[in-house]
Amino acid sequence: MTPTPTAPSRPPVVALVGNPNAGKSTLFNALTGYHRHSANYPGVTVDVGRGPLRGSAHPIELLDVPGTYSLAAASPDEMLVCDLLHGRMADHAPPDAIVAVLDASNLPRNLYLLSQLLELGRPMVAALNMSDVARKRGIDIDAQRLAERLNMAVVPIVATDESTLPPLRRAIEQSLNQEASRVRADLPEPLVAEARRLAREGGSGLSKTECLRALLDRDGATPQLFTRGGGKSAALDEARQRLAAAGVDGAPAEIRARYAWIHRLIAEVVQRTAVTRGVWSARVDRWLTHRLFGAVFLFLVLAVLFQSIFRWADPLMGLIDEQLIGSFRQVARSALGEGLLGSLVADGVIAGVGGVLVFLPQIIILFALIAILEDCGYMARAAFMMDRLMGLLGLSGRSFIPLLSSFACAVPAIMGTRVIADRRERFITIMIAPFMSCSARLPVYVLMIGAFVPRADYLGGLLTLPGLVMLGMYAVGVLAAIPAAWLLRSTALRGGSSAFLLELPAYKLPRLRAVWQRVYFASRGFVIRAGTVIFAASVLIWALGYFPRSAATEEAARAAAVADGAPAEDIDRIVAGALLRDSALGRIGRFIEPAVAPLGWDWRIGIAAVASFPAREVVVATLGIVFNLGDEEDEESPALRTALADARNEATGAPLFTLPVALSLMVFFALCAQCASTLAVIGRETRSWTWPVVSFAGMTLVAYAGAWLIAAAARALGW
Repeated sequence: MTPTPTAPSRPPVVALVGNPNAGKSTLFNALTGYHRHSANYPGVTVDVGRGPLRGSAHPIELLDVPGTYSLAAASPDEMLVCDLLHGRMADHAPPDAIVAVLDASNLPRNLYLLSQLLELGRPMVAALNMSDVARKRGIDIDAQRLAERLNMAVVPIVATDESTLPPLRRAIEQSLNQEASRVRADLPEPLVAEARRLAREGGSGLSKTECLRALLDRDGATPQLFTRGGGKSAALDEARQRLAAAGVDGAPAEIRARYAWIHRLIAEVVQRTAVTRGVWSARVDRWLTHRLFGAVFLFLVLAVLFQSIFRWADPLMGLIDEQLIGSFRQVARSALGEGLLGSLVADGVIAGVGGVLVFLPQIIILFALIAILEDCGYMARAAFMMDRLMGLLGLSGRSFIPLLSSFACAVPAIMGTRVIADRRERFITIMIAPFMSCSARLPVYVLMIGAFVPRADYLGGLLTLPGLVMLGMYAVGVLAAIPAAWLLRSTALRGGSSAFLLELPAYKLPRLRAVWQRVYFASRGFVIRAGTVIFAASVLIWALGYFPRSAATEEAARAAAVADGAPAEDIDRIVAGALLRDSALGRIGRFIEPAVAPLGWDWRIGIAAVASFPAREVVVATLGIVFNLGDEEDEESPALRTALADARNEATGAPLFTLPVALSLMVFFALCAQCASTLAVIGRETRSWTWPVVSFAGMTLVAYAGAWLIAAAARALGW
């Protein structure tokens, strides 16, 4: 009889937990060899990274979790930490041990979280990171004495210095064979008793530690876990009343008790030497955070940022579009023919996904520059500066970085809102992020401006009319976001502004490794997006543009082209245009023509608008097909610009594309929500399909109104 094989046991799991900026992700990268983004802006790590501990005699899996200041979860990423530590995540086993990553240069604040981690009853190791920074600041920590007081291994390290890490690896291995420390902060006895009573009699199934959080965190997520687990809210209320009767004022009592324990501990293990430090940093901050000079410097930084994106990315984008994507499409057509399968692969899959990948150079450049600003310490100052402006929208400086990232792509920007603790502020940021003009809108602007905006110079050529129109397209989204945020703040997301607390990190030279990691993860996420949601939506739009495939239409178009004396190389393009016009997509365009006619559009522009739902940049290729030029034309194509300029309105015979029509098309694409992956990520981050529907419907209405207004104004001015 063959024995039944047993399932292999999982390796031990060790979680790296610590405050934002404590260096968890950097330490994770060093211990595992895996690349993990780390930066100076709190909350950059918003999911769980995992990888094996390098150099260990036995398999050990490390987890890198988001930064948190305490286990009183106030934001989605902090709740993720609590769920993981308490074993509530389906795809992650609860950790067998914890590495508390402590910033040695700011030990009192970091020990607050450590005091809460001790109560989880797990084996622990304390990693005293940035020990070199602490020494420079005159902070001498007696690690051996601290280890005795905490009853756990305490290892001074510098996460960026590999030579300091072997003792930490050994301590992690040894911790898995040790019992949990029994050291606890001296909380008021009534607090401990009520938490124990709720765990025993509350019926929620939560541990004593979780019941303590449910008892104290009135506005957090843990009280909801208590009631969802079967606990009675009345039991919580009664426990809080008994605490009040005992003279214990809830959360303030906990904070006082923990910090009293921390101060006693610090007095035993830390000695300080007076040093002169931070003088030059303070002087720089007086300028960079000044109301006037700081704002001017920020404007210059952003101007250089976006100018660099467009100038540096153009050659690489052309190379990807013409050499890479174009070559793949030719190979697909040669191998599969011009039939259904060849069209699906070349025109649906490769063209759809390639139309997104062409913007990868812009994504790389944007995130490389943002990573440099983050790693040198300036991005936190920028968030501080923008807090005043964000306050006008009911937001805080936390929203600045996600909104800034939206100018490249709204998908990673929306995912980045997880660092915003306040739900109302987070949702408002998510909903206005798509108003920022992302890279995908740029081809529409370039095509319309190049074809229809006349060249005019101002201030001796320093300013040009096409450049001002381009700036206006980026500004229109920002301006539209202001009333949108105000409306959301006044209706569905009503509430007051949240406080903005931000630690300003020390200035330092950017690390190439950190910059590379930032670029790598942003680029990988962008490519995954192109290969999933965009892929599915592109195939759907291809099918609408391919079917029904009428042989009679194809023969009639070919015969008409031959009769008109069209060159042989143009006949296939003319036939493709005729088939598109007769397809389901063409019929949709004719169906919506009455709705778009007030904008000066006809059904052909309507087709382009519908076809661009997966990704806005598809509109350029669609216009190329509609006007019988094929789908290989780009926004710089003279042939496409000439075809649009020569196009006539089929009903009136007047020119179809005029300056008012071009402006209306640009404004529509600046304001609409035509991006399938953006809507998908909104649904995922809000955990509701209501918000994507609201975003799509609301932004489409705003886009339509804006397009109509700009067209009417342009016509009234005689443009």
